[in-house]
Amino acid sequence: MINPKHISIALAVALALAACGPPRLEELPQPTPAEEPLYGGQLNVGTVYVTLSALSWDPADWAWKSNHDAGMVREQLFAGDLDKAVSRGGPYKFIAEGYLPEEGIRGELAEDWEWEDPLTLVVRMRSGVMFQAVPGVMEARELTADDVVFTYNYLAESPRRIPSYFDHIDKVETRDARTVVFRFNRFNAEWDYRFGWGYYSGIIPREAADIDQRDWRKLVGTGPFRLDRYVQGNVQTYRRNQEYWDSEQIGEKKFAIPFVDELNYRIIRDEATFLTAIRTGKLDILETIRWIAVDHLKETTPELQWQRWLSTLGQSVVLRVDIEPFDDIRVRRAMNLAVDQREIVRVFYGGQAELLAFPQHPDFGDYYQALEDMPDSVQELFSYDPAKAREMLADAGYPDGFDITVDVCSCTPDHMDLLPLIADYWDAVGINVTIRPLEYGAFLSAMTTRTHSAGYLLNTGHVNPYTTLRKNFVTGQTWNASMYSDPDFDAKVEEMYATRDEADRVRLAREMTVDILDEAPALWLPIQYLHTAWWPWVRNYGGELRAGAVRPGPIYARIWIDHDMKREMGFE
Repeated sequence: MINPKHISIALAVALALAACGPPRLEELPQPTPAEEPLYGGQLNVGTVYVTLSALSWDPADWAWKSNHDAGMVREQLFAGDLDKAVSRGGPYKFIAEGYLPEEGIRGELAEDWEWEDPLTLVVRMRSGVMFQAVPGVMEARELTADDVVFTYNYLAESPRRIPSYFDHIDKVETRDARTVVFRFNRFNAEWDYRFGWGYYSGIIPREAADIDQRDWRKLVGTGPFRLDRYVQGNVQTYRRNQEYWDSEQIGEKKFAIPFVDELNYRIIRDEATFLTAIRTGKLDILETIRWIAVDHLKETTPELQWQRWLSTLGQSVVLRVDIEPFDDIRVRRAMNLAVDQREIVRVFYGGQAELLAFPQHPDFGDYYQALEDMPDSVQELFSYDPAKAREMLADAGYPDGFDITVDVCSCTPDHMDLLPLIADYWDAVGINVTIRPLEYGAFLSAMTTRTHSAGYLLNTGHVNPYTTLRKNFVTGQTWNASMYSDPDFDAKVEEMYATRDEADRVRLAREMTVDILDEAPALWLPIQYLHTAWWPWVRNYGGELRAGAVRPGPIYARIWIDHDMKREMGFE
């Protein structure tokens, strides 16, 4: 059973929120009409990654968080079409970690594109798009096709690149100053994601070859903001790019963007502190709030606007199948049966979680298969049967259990609370857990250098229906923390990528999802619902989080602050 002492965070949060805050208003001031956007002011955001500083400014480091930090400055060939957001009457929420349906994509630096033949993609670039002038790096100049080719080669030649990521491309070349040609050796279903709007797609200038791109002061791009200040563990400040090329249509008019003069990422490691920051107006937007704090925030700060969404991070205690006893499927399945996942959903998450939502996410449509539609062998893994777990461990040669060390990131508050619960469940069947908390840098480095412990409590982006299978379970992939390796599975993933017909890709993805769940290279854990809150003076915003892989830049560029409302509410 869940021990209430392990969720005492609720008390700490409640006490923090009980501090004096803004006055409650019986009636909100009227917002500025939608056709009259306002310029100026600051936008202060506690982002999805509010506890984490930037990992690297150099795209050659292939840091997963690069778009989050540099995506206000560096743009991509494609981006999410925010005109199709639900908040604007469209069908898309723009919440996903790295998934954009084809109909939800627009050209950003690309003006248009077409397949010249089945293996030749031609992309025509926008004219008049300018790289910002950055002292010590370059003078302002126009983006050209050569910059796209340079960026691709810079990434493809990096020793840190993800294995197989660009294997489907033979060559990227220019046809003229505004035309880029991608020559494929085989079709890849993720072609637009891989070097269009994905994690590693930000376009940099040719001049970057001669600078140390790890220096944030030399970050350069064509985007709506420029990085003005970076204090690790505290703030990332971006200033408006006065010469930005894009615009936003409000009503019948087009307006230059961005609207705000300054955008601040507030880095706040303590959960109670960032909850207090949104309540007291020090944050305009807080993108991730756990269910445990929501009701109290709604009671004490009823003016806040809300969006609820199912986390796009899969979570599991990854088990290293390359070492004993986790190379035995009986042990891994027993470790799943020993944990009462339904109780975790009911008590730890207050019912606000889905039992099965990884590796496929429900927002992936036909690629997702509900637990009740899964084979019995998969459904068994989500049942609670400690007696059978003990029997399976005995059959595997571990009647007295064994010891396991589990790494956990101290940057993830709910994981610091959740892991002791899991340890209690495992202890009941003889599995003794040593918890090893690590700062994020050490936590990530342990996995990428393969020095992580036998257990590793991991959040990992679902990304899209294909990448979720490749990056987590294909042999040798960077994010394959379980070290799972099956040549047949690897070959099937390659077949899926090479398949042009989506119905066939759906079938293959569903088959592989069942296979990997059955193999249990991890303790599968529930996926929680999270909440985003923002003040009503934040305009032209409806809770969107990403307009590409972990990239909020286009969203923030289109937000303005209703200063009159903010003043009337006592915050200016």
